[in-house]
Parts: sequence; structure tokens; C-alpha cells
Amino acid sequence: MSSSVPKPRPRPAHTSGTTRCAYTTDGRRLVTVGSNNTIRVYKTGFDGEPANIDDCQEQNVAVAAAEDFFVVGSEDGTVSVYSTELATFERFLLRTSLPVRDVALSPDRQWCAVASDELTVKIVGTQDNGQVRTLKDHGRPAKHVAFDPKGGMLAVSCTDGIIYIYSLTADVPELIHKVDGLVGSLDTDSDISAKVAWHPDGRAFAAPSPIHNIQVVSKNDWEKQRVFANGHLGHVTALAWSPNGAMLATAAKDGKILIWETKTQSVIQKADYGNVIDISWHPTDNLISFTTSDGEVYICPQFVNEQFASLVKLPKQPAPFIHDPLEEISTIRRPLQADRNGIPARPRRVSLGSLDSFLNGDDDDRDGHGALGLDGDDLDDFVVDDDGAGYTTGRKRPLGDTDPFDDGAYGDPAAKRRRHLLLNSRYHEPFQPGSTPWRGNRKYLCLNLIGFVWTVDQDGHNTVTVEFYDRERHRDFHFTDTFLYDKACLTEHGALFACPPRDEPGSEGSIGRHVPATLFYRPHETWTQRHDWRTELPKGEAVLAMSLSDSFITVTTTAGYVRVYSLFGLPYRVYRPKSSPMVTCASWKDYVMTVGNGPLGADGKARLLYSIQNVKTDVICQNEDTVALPEGVALKSLFWSDRGDPCIYDTTGTLLTLLHWRQPSRASWVPLLDTKLLPRLASGRKSESYYPIAVADAKFHCIILKGGDHYPYFPRPLLSEFDFSVPLTSGPPKPPRAREGEGEDEHEREDPEDDEEDDPDAAETRKLEQDFLLRTLEAAQLRDAVEDDGDGASGGRHSQRSALARLELELDKTLLQLLAAECRAGEERGMRALEMVALMRDRSGRMAQAAVKVAERYGRTLLGEKIREIGERRAAGVDMDQDW
Repeated sequence: MSSSVPKPRPRPAHTSGTTRCAYTTDGRRLVTVGSNNTIRVYKTGFDGEPANIDDCQEQNVAVAAAEDFFVVGSEDGTVSVYSTELATFERFLLRTSLPVRDVALSPDRQWCAVASDELTVKIVGTQDNGQVRTLKDHGRPAKHVAFDPKGGMLAVSCTDGIIYIYSLTADVPELIHKVDGLVGSLDTDSDISAKVAWHPDGRAFAAPSPIHNIQVVSKNDWEKQRVFANGHLGHVTALAWSPNGAMLATAAKDGKILIWETKTQSVIQKADYGNVIDISWHPTDNLISFTTSDGEVYICPQFVNEQFASLVKLPKQPAPFIHDPLEEISTIRRPLQADRNGIPARPRRVSLGSLDSFLNGDDDDRDGHGALGLDGDDLDDFVVDDDGAGYTTGRKRPLGDTDPFDDGAYGDPAAKRRRHLLLNSRYHEPFQPGSTPWRGNRKYLCLNLIGFVWTVDQDGHNTVTVEFYDRERHRDFHFTDTFLYDKACLTEHGALFACPPRDEPGSEGSIGRHVPATLFYRPHETWTQRHDWRTELPKGEAVLAMSLSDSFITVTTTAGYVRVYSLFGLPYRVYRPKSSPMVTCASWKDYVMTVGNGPLGADGKARLLYSIQNVKTDVICQNEDTVALPEGVALKSLFWSDRGDPCIYDTTGTLLTLLHWRQPSRASWVPLLDTKLLPRLASGRKSESYYPIAVADAKFHCIILKGGDHYPYFPRPLLSEFDFSVPLTSGPPKPPRAREGEGEDEHEREDPEDDEEDDPDAAETRKLEQDFLLRTLEAAQLRDAVEDDGDGASGGRHSQRSALARLELELDKTLLQLLAAECRAGEERGMRALEMVALMRDRSGRMAQAAVKVAERYGRTLLGEKIREIGERRAAGVDMDQDW
């Protein structure tokens, strides 16, 4: 850190009082306003007297500048527009009944936000002041306003110590979040700042805290990220990011101006200046100006000293996240490559003249980032320096997208195809089932019906907590994690953890060391003294996904291997699957299911292929079969049900299970539930999604996500469960009286099929049809389990056969109920009723006799005779699959 800063001379600009400054967007002029009735316009690079505007109000306390005009707010409640080139007053923009405290221009300069002592914030059109939007969801006067770099949000800092975030994308602004506990409660005329400073990349903002620190908050989840701490000894009065986001300038009551490096949050320069209340960076040059409450302005060329002046010329830099999602994405996408010594290492970012640079061109990547909730436009013009060599000083490089099938390319179609084929940008990203990305410094490593595992980044080490739902059977535990585990699995018998490989820097004068990826297994109970074990993967090889069953540990890696271990660390099998790169895996007892990227389809997207094998008997049940996903749909989760059947959940909100998976070439994917058709979403007034957890007890267990979230967060969310409902119609089956009563919405009557649902018999029929389908599926799965000899369940074969017999009886009862509904519907439904009798599985004739009685009860004599014929043929042993 250096403090050798040339001491500029103060320039008396205004009388003592609030004094503000702002550079025009082209950097040609600096505008200052203050307590007297004069506005000064300084020409950049000119050391003479500024241009003065005397035709203005007194007590000007706020200024915001565009290229050819600037806006000034005054304590008399007026907001005025001035010409920059002519240095003259043009017009009044807005009048408020109470003093104005702050003004801000939108990035397109079409809107001006005005904060005043009134209880509302006004957003007025700069070209047409008849266009006014009013923000009134905050209950206290606003002290500061700040547009985000894209103009879609406005942060309002109020005197109650709450930052209100408004969305401006609709015609009527909407309050979307409150950030409480960050800034302190202040008076509107206080010199202490509570202003939000949006980082230039648009993904986060910084705000001063009452404990003299500057806290960074991410935009998409509103979580606290890195903090600029231990710099000031007094309350912060001004803060401003450098135009490229590489540095942060702050001033405080302690009489210091500090320049912080964004990447490390460390002070790289300090200077002694008292009473500073506003700071403005020049848009391109190493030039900072600031004003004081004494009415003085300081214009400081070459303010950042020579040692760090190169930071000014860098391209746009990323906001300081604790765990930057973009770095995690780029780490997953770029394969490990060997260095000169043959040690796998993470490649550096693309350089000018490389193949990627020619394919990419010079444009910015403007792809969407929906999977993580990132706005693609937020990523324009900045790079991520993740190679450990300091800030990147080369050209810009577009970053990858979080959508598993995102193009990531631009230009002509041929260039897109080349880029996709060369860079595998259409491959499905790997994921760990039951885990979530980092949000702030927290992350769920595992979520299932046994319990949940979560970790907290403590800046140097993590703390891992394992909690169980059944605390009478298992005891929660907590430990300090120096390995920085990022994946976990949890079962009734133990917990499995994995950490990525990393390079640790050495002490001064020594070479750092490479720490390989490590697996750590901890059983819940053991009769020996040793309770856990660790094993390391080969150098540079990282874990993509892993699973834990009652018998084996399965790990898929970046080297393209599937590694299988026994529960206590014995390497059991290592093989390379045909489909790669690997995506995920799941296991149950001795069975392991792996999913990987297969060949590109006609649309240029990789088809997901899965394999299922019995590890113990070395029997392959399904070999490189296709995962049934519609075009453009990605896999969201993979798991086994409590009865031992593979299940997947995709991004359309559909749950599917694999039928006949034990028999090669017979497996088929069957939908169990389409969450978009749930009754709770039928009205269209509720917007929510579901994070899959498990399939157990014939129900779908999940976590309900509100507010557009893609992953659950803290505090620990509650589990919800939904009954299966095979998608058959536009809505799920309703009970007979579900539509009775008042309060029917008109839009619910628009579909003609709804008239049928008003009939109790029709509603009952739909419910019985659903029961028939689900029980047929359950019977097929149970029959496969009974006939299989390789799952180690022979001891329970008798109980399974008994359960299958009961289930088939329930199936016949369901058909009998459907038969009764058809008989009530009329004689014309006789063929459908007879078909249901033919589908019955009873061979004793009892069900046929019951069906005859049902037909006769409703006066269907002819139908009863047909049913009796079927019963007689069945009793005689005639194959009912023939023409009946």
C-alpha cells in the first residue's frame, strides 16, 4: 500500500454546506453544485476558471450529469435541467413540496429519479416531464436513489435504514425486495451516506454499513457477498466504483479517502482529506474529483499512484462475490489440460489469436443466464480472472451460460455450428443431485428424506453441518472443514463428502503444493475404533457427481472415469463409460445408474444416455439407452425411489420413472406427475416451482420455491409432498364435488371439457382412470422386482408376491368401480364397460360374477350376458387375449 499521492490544491467553489460533483458521461466536464446560487462547470484538462451558471436556485444538494445536459435538485423542492455545452438553465423538470435530497439519471438518460423528504419517490421523463412514475411502497423519506447499470431496477435508501429495490420493467414500478439491516437509520440532511453504488457489471451493489465497512450484496439473491472492512474509523460519507469496477473509492468521517482493490478488498492507497461528502471518477482517465462540506472541490489527475495505475485501464471487472457463479461455470466447462510436467491444470482464459478468439469475434456474449437467474446483459464487457495471475489485461472474452443447452455463440449459423462442435457448448452440464449453488457464503451439499447437509464459507475454511429428520435414531453433527467440501451424500448408514482439487500457495520463497480431490466417508455407527476414511483421486481429477447406497460409493470424474468403492474405501471397480462427459449418477443397493452426454442430435444438442448395472453381479441392465427428454429440456435431478426404481425430474416440472429397467432393451420412461397441472397452479394466480427431493410412499417429495427462486435457501425449508397424477387432461382429476359452490372463476368455464367435470360421475370416472393407471404401473414395477433374482431381495420374495396379489385385487376393484360408472352413463357405453371386464386379472371368476351383479343392478341385461360369457371362457382357461 502506498500513500504517495500528489496533493492537489482545493478550489473554492461554493459556500460552506452540502457540495456535490459529477462528471458528464463523455468525461469532458465536471459539474459542481452547492449552497450558493452558482453552478460551476469545469472543463477537463483545463486549469483555468470554470464556466459559472448564476441563473439557478440556492441550496443545490444533488446533481446527475449526462453528456449534453445535467439535472440539479435543490432544497426548495425544484429539479432543474441545464445545458452542458451552453452552461445555461433550460427548464424545470419537477417540483416537490419538500426538499430534494438526491437525483439519479437512468443509463439511457430518459428518466430521472428524485428523492425528497416526501414519502414518495418520483421518476420523471427527462424529455417529457409529463411522464411521471411514483414509488410509494416505502414508508419513510428517501435519502438516496440509484439506478442499476441496465436501468431495470432502482435502489431507494430510506431514512429507516432499509434499502427498497423497485423493478422498473413494467409500466407500474413494483417493489421486489427490501434489504434490511445493511445501512443505518439516518436523517435526510445528514452527511453520512447510505447510498447504493451499483457495480458496473450490474450483478451486485455496495452500500456503507454503520460499522464503517462497505458491504457488497448480489442482485439476484440479495445475499451478502464480500465486504470492504477494516479501512475506516468513522462513518462513510461517500463511495464510488471506478468505471471498470476494478477499484472502489470511499471517504469517511475519519478524514481519509481510501482506494480499495475490488478483487482482494484490500486498501491499495489512502489520502488525508477531511469533510469529503462526494466522489466522482472520470469515465476513462486516472482522474478523481471530490467535494467537501466546506464548499471546496478537488480535481486530482493521476490520483491512483503508478503502482496501481494499470487497474484504471483494465476492461470491466467482475463484482466481488464470495463464490462467483460465473467462475464455477467456467471451471466446469473448461476441461483439465496437462502442463509441461504432465500435471493436469486448469487452462488460462483464451488469448488474442487463439482458435476461440477467431470463432468468438469481438462482440460481447449476450446469452441469457436463466438457470442461475443471471441477466445475460449484466455480463457484457467484463472478464473473470480465475487463473491466479492477477487481473486480466487482455481483450474481453464472453463467458459461458448456465443453461445446459445454451448456444454461447453468435454470428452466422456456420460459425455457431463450428463453435458448438469444437467447444462442446451444447453438452449438458454436470450436477450433483440434491445440492444447490452457493448463495452468499452458504450452500446445501445434500437434501433428501434422511436429512440435509449444508456448509458455510468462513473465509479460509468452511463449517459443515449435518442434520437429520429422525433425531432419535441419528445425532446431528458439525465439524470444521479445511478441505472445502462442495458435494455430499447422506444415507441411513453414513455421509460421504468430496472436495475439488486446488493449488495452495506456498510461503514466501517456497513453491505451493497441489491438493488433489478427496473423498471422505463417515459412517454413523461402527463397532470398530476407526470411524471414517479418506482417499485421494489422481492429481487434477475432480468429482463431477457421486452417489452413496447401502453397498457402494460411486464417483464420476472429469477424467471420464466411473470409480466404485466399497463403503469402507476399498476400490471395487474403475471403468470409462461410453457416454461422456458425465452428467450425474445415482445408486440403490447394488445398482448404479450413470448419465452422460451422448452424440449430438439433429438439433445439434447432445442426447443424454444412461446405463444401469448391478455392480456386485456385474450385470448390465440397460446399456447406453436414451433419457427421454423433449427438445430443449434439461435434466434437473436423478434419484431412486424408496422401492428401487429410477426417477428423473426435468426442467418442465415433470417427474418420470423408468419401467422394466431390469430387462435389457425393455425400459421405458413413464410420467408420474406434471407439476404444471397441479390444482394449486390451476388459477394462474400463483407462480411457484418445485425442487425435487425424493419419491417415497407413492408420493413426490419436494420443496416449494416462491418468487422465481430456482433453489431452496436458508432458513431450512419445509418439505411438501404431492400425490402422483399421470398427465391425462388439461388438469388433474378432481373429486366429484370439487367444483361445487360459489366463487367459480369465469376463465375456468372457458374450456368445454369443464362442463363434463361439473358432472359428479365424470369427475369420479377421471379419478378412477388415474387410480387404474397408477396401480397398473405400480403392479408392473412390483412384478419386475418379484421376478428379478439379482437385487438381493430374495428373503422378501414371499412378502412381495403377497403385496402383488393385493395390488392386482385393488386393480380389479378399480375396474369394477369404473364398470359401475359406465353402467350409470347409459346403454351406449356397453362396449367400454365390457372392455374393462376383459382387463380384469382375476382368474377365479369372482370378479366376473361381481361385474354381472353390477350390470344387472343398473338394468344392463345384455351387458350382463356378455360379461357372463367372458367369465365362463376365463374359467375354462381360454386365453382372453384372443378376440372376445
